[in-house]
Amino acid sequence: MDLTLIISIIFGIAAFALINIVFEIKFFEGFLNAFLNILDNMAESLGKYNTKRYIERIKKERIVKRKENIFAKYNRLIERLILDFNMPFTLESFTSILCILFAISVLVIVFFMQNITLSVVIAVSIFIGILTYFVMQSKSIKAEKLENIMDAEDLICPLAREGVLVAIKKVMESDEYISPNIRPFFQQFIDNCENNGYSFKQAITLLNRQLGPKFDNFTKKAIVFEYNERKGMADIFLDIVDENAVLREINTRKDRIFRKMNRDFILKTIIIILFFIYALTVQEFREFMIHSDLGKLINTVLISAICLSFARCQALQGNLGPGGEFH
Repeated sequence: MDLTLIISIIFGIAAFALINIVFEIKFFEGFLNAFLNILDNMAESLGKYNTKRYIERIKKERIVKRKENIFAKYNRLIERLILDFNMPFTLESFTSILCILFAISVLVIVFFMQNITLSVVIAVSIFIGILTYFVMQSKSIKAEKLENIMDAEDLICPLAREGVLVAIKKVMESDEYISPNIRPFFQQFIDNCENNGYSFKQAITLLNRQLGPKFDNFTKKAIVFEYNERKGMADIFLDIVDENAVLREINTRKDRIFRKMNRDFILKTIIIILFFIYALTVQEFREFMIHSDLGKLINTVLISAICLSFARCQALQGNLGPGGEFH
């Protein structure tokens, strides 16, 4: 681009801006408003479509048992992520956002790769890697919740001989004893028993549903103890404290193994990336890897291998997940 053309473009832009200011022409504002209106209409239409799909899915799930296939696994995964991260989305709206981001990612990668097929493969691999990362964070949230529940059980069980409700109220007297993450559930349990007309069984069952499978054992024993209390029966709760101690030891060992697996994977990935960046300093290698079709294919294989290896590593950890894991 020569100097004359650059100067002409600058003068043209300046003249256009001056005309807009002098004659109060709001060209860009009108264009922006029109663009925002289009986006608003598209978002509204997409929202209505997702709401319709959500209602149809809920109705269908109440009538037809969900088949175990790749779509069912995807739905279950996304629903868990939405729940764990407390996201304000339905399955349908989250999937729509994911599809839009995927399309944008493919367009961006195509701009650099100049190959649609390879760009789609890279985008799929990257999204698998991103979803795997969120699954890994979700496991950390569940592990923390599991630890909070065990801490609460360890405090409540020794006091249960005076009654489960009384024991929970005593533990709730201090803000430090029960984690803020699960404290509202126990407060709701107390309110349900004392103010909302729930029977003990109804209230503890609701609390069990909110805390998850780890609380199943305590709930069963609490119901038996509440309605069939006999001398010495309160000792059944002490078994839970012993089980929690064993569970903590198992989870500590697994956590140490998983941390080593993740650390080794990250270290190996960093070494590969640093070696690749260093190799790009060689002009012939850079030209081959960036501009040739074979080089682009190798780049695609490398990126896909890293993302899929990360997903496989986390899948193995999921199969050997922490004891008392939520389902």
